Amino acid sequence: MASLRRIAVATSSATIRLTAVVFLRWIPGHHFVPLVVTSLVVYLSSIFSLLKDTQPRQSQTAKPRGLNRQKSISSRAKSGDSVLSTLLTGLPSPKWPLWTRITILINVVLAVLTLDFLTRGILLYPTTNVAFSRVGYISPTTANLVFREPDSAQLPVVVMFQEISETSQDWYEEGIVYSPDNSTDFTTTVTITDLKPATHYRYLLSNNKSGTFVTAPSPETPEASRLSFVTSSCLKPNFPYNPLSHPLRVPGIEQMTDALAKLPKLLRPAFMLFLGDFIYIDVPWRFGSTMSHYRSEYRRIYSSPSWTHGPEHHRAIDLPWLHTLDDHEIENDWAQGNKTAPYPAAADPFIHYHVRANPPIPTAPFAHPDNVTYFAFTHGPASFFMLDTRTYRTEPSHQNSTILGSPQLQSLLTYISTPEPAGTYWKIISSSVPFTKNWHVGTTDTWGGFMDERRTVFEAMWRAERELGIRIVLLSGDRHEFGATRFPDPELNLGRDQLVPNTAGLGLHEFSVGPLSMFYLPIRTYHQTDSEDVMVKYAPNGNSKFGLIDIADEVENVRSTAAAPVRVRSSVLTYSLYVDGEVVWKYRLSVPLDRDSSVHSLSLPPGRVVEDKIPDLSLSVVVGTVVGRVPELTKWIVETVSYLYFQLADRLQKIERLD
Repeated sequence: MASLRRIAVATSSATIRLTAVVFLRWIPGHHFVPLVVTSLVVYLSSIFSLLKDTQPRQSQTAKPRGLNRQKSISSRAKSGDSVLSTLLTGLPSPKWPLWTRITILINVVLAVLTLDFLTRGILLYPTTNVAFSRVGYISPTTANLVFREPDSAQLPVVVMFQEISETSQDWYEEGIVYSPDNSTDFTTTVTITDLKPATHYRYLLSNNKSGTFVTAPSPETPEASRLSFVTSSCLKPNFPYNPLSHPLRVPGIEQMTDALAKLPKLLRPAFMLFLGDFIYIDVPWRFGSTMSHYRSEYRRIYSSPSWTHGPEHHRAIDLPWLHTLDDHEIENDWAQGNKTAPYPAAADPFIHYHVRANPPIPTAPFAHPDNVTYFAFTHGPASFFMLDTRTYRTEPSHQNSTILGSPQLQSLLTYISTPEPAGTYWKIISSSVPFTKNWHVGTTDTWGGFMDERRTVFEAMWRAERELGIRIVLLSGDRHEFGATRFPDPELNLGRDQLVPNTAGLGLHEFSVGPLSMFYLPIRTYHQTDSEDVMVKYAPNGNSKFGLIDIADEVENVRSTAAAPVRVRSSVLTYSLYVDGEVVWKYRLSVPLDRDSSVHSLSLPPGRVVEDKIPDLSLSVVVGTVVGRVPELTKWIVETVSYLYFQLADRLQKIERLD
């Protein structure tokens, strides 16, 4: 019978190896670090105790010489004492001292790598003195520029810009920043004005920070008929963990940069719509909840060498980034409003690093402008409403639960019902969390926990598509997976064959994508359960995912009442899903621009898949789907057993009364 110490060694060794691998390559959860460290202490104390006890016996058995070699090997095999056993179990072997040391070293190294991932970036890169600059929202005539300069020797900072062209080489001074201070973490936002639409510019700061940007086109111009942009969410430096990598490197940003650099000029994105979890304050470990802790996380991300990866004019730092807030910038599954700690501390750097450079607030915010963190703007053929689904939400799944708060809800409904000017055919609404309830883990943290409010918003969207002649597209993040979902208008009375999973078709469309650089789960948690949320495509795999949205005028086939193809000029939106730097799926939606009676109908044309490289079925998908449905199956079994129990008890009670 195995001794308790041997059991402790084998168990703690297995725990170290399993949890360290999961932590470093799969999920960097905060529970794993204490498990690894505690298991290492148990393992080392237990194995050294065993080694000490076996020392005399080892010296005794070392004295006899000339034993038969075959007999020695046979005795080892009988006792199960082998190199493989030592390496797999972590147990010591007096006959294999070298391999005993190696198995101890393996466990120590795994623990050291775990602590390295947790602490190296923080200890070696405090980022107090980091200086950077980036571009935020860009209109046809303005550009928001945010920069950080903590070095007083570099002050004042002069902001200059010039048009990038052969005919103009003049530099213009936008302004001088004299004294950024600690109240804003030494950040400043400057708006460059009096710019030309659809023009390439370069900016230069006197502290040697520089970059480029392209202004938005003027409405109702040929350039305004086209728009490309990217969207994603969720990033964490150096994950999956690589001990040889820079601790602040973000692989997903580099993969995206390389992929976008290969695109033709027409498809180069105008901006990144980043939908939350820019920092992970509580993953893998929360080191504090003060304002300084939150600020340091933003500085650490902006210190990443990945921002300047790639060829000039294609660097991620030169791509305008627009930001929404999600839970890991505050606390996991945050639903306690904007007054409760730690929200105020978390909001401070989000405002200075992101909000100040974001688009303007809606024209009808229904709240004081200083208390608004939702935004609206128009760029080319699309208008945008960027929701804040964290700041104003209440606890989910209660009567009158709200994910938006009353002012934001009223502002959104006003935006949805307002007709767009000529040349704008798309309303794009972004949310940090998915609208669909098809994700069955953490559903209440999404719009699935606020179904009454979701219904109110959807009814307004369906009505707008019917009456305004525009199309509404929903973009979201949060889930470290990709899911495309459509929400058919009940007034369309679609047949059952048009509502089955994995079908393109009619309805509001949502594209939810993430992470840009983070973990993904092999457990399949997304599946369709009713005809309200119809699954179009599900792609869970990949540590880096982003969507490229391209809108352009094209000629599309639209079916008339005679079911014959009719070619009409349309504004066409193509969604391209990138996984680990490669396009794996494309989907198209369109808005007919020649809306005469021959092609006009109650509904807009259905969406269609134009490219699909994602396998529909594999062993991993089957196993993952089964595992993902375990909670749902367990709930069903409990409810069924409970129901049968009460049915049986009720019947027995009736029999007793008859007797």
